[in-house]
Amino acid sequence: MQNPYYFMDASMFLLNSARGPLAQMHALDVMWVSFYAIGLLIFSVLLISVVRKWINNPVLAFILKFLAYGMLLIGSFLMVLVVATWPN
Repeated sequence: MQNPYYFMDASMFLLNSARGPLAQMHALDVMWVSFYAIGLLIFSVLLISVVRKWINNPVLAFILKFLAYGMLLIGSFLMVLVVATWPN
């Protein structure tokens, strides 16, 4: 017999919400998203280091830093999504 209070069962909501935002994707696709996120993070750190060490033009340095910090934010956001999709 089914529980008459099934619609009030909180575990149904917890299990569905615990799967994460990338739960609809295949696990190997989530792996590739994590690789892209790691690549964005590493490339942004390298770009910031290059700009601070060798670029003297302030306009070019600003553009490259802006691009690097954008990649850092996107990579961090993607990594948070991957971690939130971690299997239970």
